[in-house]
Amino acid sequence: MFSKNSTIGVIGSGAMGSGITQVAAMAGHKVILSDASPEALKKAGSGITSLLQKLVEKQKITPETMNGALSRITYSSDPDDFASCELVIEAIVENLEVKKGVFAKLDKIVSSRCVLATNTSSLSVTSIATAIEDPSRFLGIHFFNPAPLMPLVEIIPGIATHASLAEECMKLISGWGKVPVIAKDTPGFIVNRVARPFYSEALRIADEGLADFATIDHAMRSVGGFRMGPFELMDMIGHDVNYVVTETVWRELYFDPRFKPSTTQKRLLEAGFLGRKSGRGFYNYSDGAVIPKPSEDNALLQMIFLRVLCMLVNEAADAVYLGVASEEHVELAMTKGVNYPKGLFLWGREIGFRKLADELKRLHDHYQEDRYRVSPLLRRLAGQI
Repeated sequence: MFSKNSTIGVIGSGAMGSGITQVAAMAGHKVILSDASPEALKKAGSGITSLLQKLVEKQKITPETMNGALSRITYSSDPDDFASCELVIEAIVENLEVKKGVFAKLDKIVSSRCVLATNTSSLSVTSIATAIEDPSRFLGIHFFNPAPLMPLVEIIPGIATHASLAEECMKLISGWGKVPVIAKDTPGFIVNRVARPFYSEALRIADEGLADFATIDHAMRSVGGFRMGPFELMDMIGHDVNYVVTETVWRELYFDPRFKPSTTQKRLLEAGFLGRKSGRGFYNYSDGAVIPKPSEDNALLQMIFLRVLCMLVNEAADAVYLGVASEEHVELAMTKGVNYPKGLFLWGREIGFRKLADELKRLHDHYQEDRYRVSPLLRRLAGQI
C-alpha cells in the first residue's frame, strides 16, 4: 500500500507535527506540513532546519542527508494540497470536535485510497473516525514527544478500521526507523494506561504521609533504576498534561478506582504550579531554591519501590488480560515509549509474580479498596488460580 514514493501529509505544525514531518522526510518521503497559521509554519520550518543542522554538527547525518530531507518538505496553509497524499496524520489540539471538524473537511479533499490517521493520545479513535464517510481507512498513529527521538509509535485501529490497515501502517512506521506496537482503542491505549500507577501510587504514598516527594523519587531511581522519579517526571511533563491524562483515563474507564487522580496534583494545577515550565510544581525550580534531601532508610525505599512496581505489573497484566495489547507489545511500549529499565513482565518474573500478587493482596486487605484488586492474569502467573 505504501512506498518510498508515498506522499505524507501532516496537519498541525506544533512540536509533534513538526517532529513527525522530520521523521517522514528523513525516511525519504515527500511531506506536506499544513497549518492555518503562516507564522506557525515559518516557525516550524526554522525549527526543523535548526534540528537537522545540529545533527550535522554532531556528525550524525551528512549535509547531503539534511538538504535532501529539507527539499522533500512543503509548507502549506491550503488544505487542497493534501489531494496527492497517500497518508495524512493529524497532530492538533486534543479536542474531539475540533479533530472531527478537520477530518470532515479533509475527507472531501483526499482520494478514496488515502489513509487518514490521528495522533491523539487520549481520545477515542473510533469516535473521531465517524467524521469521515469511510471509517475503514481511519486509525490512530500515536507518536511520542519528541517524535524524532522517541522510538515508540502506537498503532490503534478503530472499530471500523479495515483488518489489514494496522499491519500496513506497522510496516510503514518500521521503515521510518520506529518501533510500532498495536493497541486496542481503549482509554490511554498502552503507555498512558499502564504507566498511570507510576504516578498515582507515588502520589498515594505521599498523600498518606509515608514518604516525601524526594524520598519517593530517590527510591524509584536508586532501587528501581528509573531515570527519573515520578514527581520529577510529572514536573517535567507538566501537570496541565499529566493530570489531565490521568483524569481522562479515570473518567473514560468509568471511574475505576485504580486510576483515581490525586487531589494533591489537582491543587497544583489549579494554582498554576505546572512544574518546570512555570518554575514550581512538586519542587521549586527558582534560583536558590533548596533541593530536598531524601531519606536513606533502605527498608522505606524498598517498600516504596515494591508498592509502585506491583501496581505497574498488575496494570500490565490486566492490559494483556483485557486484550488491550499483547505481552510483547506491552513490554516494547514501556521500554521504548517511557524508557522503563525493564519490561514489566520481565521484572515480574525476576522478582516473582507471587511476591507481587501477595503485596497487592496485603494492600487490598489493609485498605479494603478495589484499587488493589489483583488482575486474573497476575494471579494465574503467580500460580494462585
